[in-house]
Amino acid sequence: MDTYYTPEDLLKFEEIGKDAPDLAKKFFDYYGAVFSEGELSEREKSLIALAVAHTIQCPYCIDAYTKACLGKGSNLTEMTEALHVATAIRGGASLVHGVQMRNIAEKLSM
Repeated sequence: MDTYYTPEDLLKFEEIGKDAPDLAKKFFDYYGAVFSEGELSEREKSLIALAVAHTIQCPYCIDAYTKACLGKGSNLTEMTEALHVATAIRGGASLVHGVQMRNIAEKLSM
């Protein structure tokens, strides 16, 4: 089955700088610095990235950070738990906006 997203396209990511090499270099330098070992381990950063990837629904990021997590020693249980943390935050953020809906509805009902 054909799909809009193909795993092969992830390998082409570095080509994004072909027409703007200076900007691409800045991005990739920043990206590399963000994911290097710091107060958080590379493993922890990969788990965060995997959770965020699911929240923003980026299939390329999900593929890349699933592989990164496994490569840095995470297991499927940890990865699934990280996904649930992101899902809980995303769900809560959606629900809390219900307060805005209620405020508008109450204001218009007056």
